[in-house]
Amino acid sequence: MKNVTTRFAVSSTSTGYGQVFALTSPDESPAIPLSAPTSLARTNLPKFTSPFNLTQKSVVISPPVCYNQRMSWNLLGHEWAETLLKEQIAHSTLGHAYLLSGAEGVGRRTLALRLAQAINCPQPIAPGEPCRACRTCRQIEAMQHPDLSIVQAEEGGSTLKVDQVRELLYSLSLRPYDARYRVALLLRFEQAHNSAANALLKTLEEPPSNVVIILTADSPESLLPTIVSRCSVLRLRPAPLDKLQKWLEQEHGIPVERARALAHLSGGRTGQALRLQGSPELYAEYASRLQDLQKLLQAGQVQRFAYAKSLSEKRPQARELLQVWLSFWRDVLLTSLGSRAPLVNLDHAPAIQALASGLPPETIQRTLEAHQRTLDIIERNANLRLALEVLMLDLPRA
Repeated sequence: MKNVTTRFAVSSTSTGYGQVFALTSPDESPAIPLSAPTSLARTNLPKFTSPFNLTQKSVVISPPVCYNQRMSWNLLGHEWAETLLKEQIAHSTLGHAYLLSGAEGVGRRTLALRLAQAINCPQPIAPGEPCRACRTCRQIEAMQHPDLSIVQAEEGGSTLKVDQVRELLYSLSLRPYDARYRVALLLRFEQAHNSAANALLKTLEEPPSNVVIILTADSPESLLPTIVSRCSVLRLRPAPLDKLQKWLEQEHGIPVERARALAHLSGGRTGQALRLQGSPELYAEYASRLQDLQKLLQAGQVQRFAYAKSLSEKRPQARELLQVWLSFWRDVLLTSLGSRAPLVNLDHAPAIQALASGLPPETIQRTLEAHQRTLDIIERNANLRLALEVLMLDLPRA
């Protein structure tokens, strides 16, 4: 077998949980030969570490396996994660718990489902390479396999409850019904109540041998340190906008201009781009939210407070709306500072330019911070109407 050289660049961040790592692959990164095992925990490579939390164990990258290159997990921007998980499966070093972190729509759930298929496919093309055509793979893809448990905050609620976790733990104590592993997928675990997170701790520490637990969250910092320290952490990043645009054109047949707009609007998040493309209503709603903002900038306090009152009755929608507004003000600030960073809201470039020219950068910065502060308050389940009314007072007039 030939030696294979893969270019990686990795950054590490010291947190209260220990060292958390992120792996990317820019062209200028140093080459790391993978033809011999490399103990990452004991290597003095300042630009190369693992995307796993290494506070408890070393991660070894072993000689690569020759996978069928025509078949992949189809994860744009997360090829490094695919490679690492395939290596673990091929060399029987699979972890018992993973935390997939990243912005909503970046591909956390898709990666989790691919991993579940890879370890349970009865007819894999190669180690870690599911066929994605058998009954097991199709059921996992549809999230309907009897050995796949999916837990998330209940519809209309904002908290994942302890009873949901206890019910899950009972099912994980049973032998797999049809597959090799029982897989538990806990979505948006930052919404878990502390009692629910604590209920999961013992199983994370001493899991059954035939169980793999996968958590998704916006960031490791949003979870309890005791949860994070028991998981292998993979930080997922958005794909480069040009690559996402080309992927949308080639893989989904989307026209060039539409693909470009979707890539920017989604911020490089493949899942979000596909959701916007697949739902014209969602795309129209996004535009409507920005139109509401521009109207409010010219409205008086009575109209602004009336809007806050109606929005306060819809907490989930309020959170989504503020994220859209936050992306808009981010574009305004970058434009006012003369940045060449790509705009998220390309369709609203004239309005962005007008505000960037008409407002001082300090005002734009304060407005951006006010939106982020309101989002943080919403996440803490505080008084929503009061938070929105304060935001309305902070909005500049244009």
